[in-house]
Amino acid sequence: KKLKADYEILCKIKKVLMDEKRHIRFGDWNAADIEVLNKHLFITSKPMIYLVNLSEKDFIRKKNKWLPKIKEYVDKHDPGAMIIPISGAFEQKLLEFETEEDRKAFEQETKCTSSLSKVIVQGYKALQLAYFFTAGPDEVKAWTILKGSKAPQAAGRIHTDFEKGFIMAEVMKFADFKEHGSEAAVKAAGGYRQQGKNYVVEDGDIIFFKFNAGAGLTAGKKK
Repeated sequence: KKLKADYEILCKIKKVLMDEKRHIRFGDWNAADIEVLNKHLFITSKPMIYLVNLSEKDFIRKKNKWLPKIKEYVDKHDPGAMIIPISGAFEQKLLEFETEEDRKAFEQETKCTSSLSKVIVQGYKALQLAYFFTAGPDEVKAWTILKGSKAPQAAGRIHTDFEKGFIMAEVMKFADFKEHGSEAAVKAAGGYRQQGKNYVVEDGDIIFFKFNAGAGLTAGKKK
């Protein structure tokens, strides 16, 4: 019975792909369909970003005869998808400069900068990802989570015991930290908040988690 249901869903997927010639992500899927789709990881079910590799010359002058045609194709077949012009040759040249001063001088001269940051940021957005920071005396770490994750699930990215024994999250925004310059200054400005288990972590949060260190051991014994 279960295999019959899976077969019917796969036939529905085949119809979208083969008969309608559409990407899977444009189909109308219910919860049962999505469960089957997630087993197979079809590439057209994933969001798309189009990277157009230009010559260094075209990238600098921001012109290429193929760009309008590529945009026309993407608008027709994948409405709303992002197109990012990038130049591998330009990126390579930036890496070859021996000093930061030389690199910045070249960027000022050409009035162009690296596209890699944009690719990373838009990739995160397309995949519905966000990140939060944890910081200590010796290091700062960024952790990737799905957008909409609550504080305990975010804590679980660091260690499962953090999620099992979650007590609270002490949170400040990166923008506040950048503006005020220190944790103490953010606290003085009222930007340091204590959040509970229902807090939805926001992109760029700086978080200190408090948790019950024995919770993971207790849960393990119950098993």
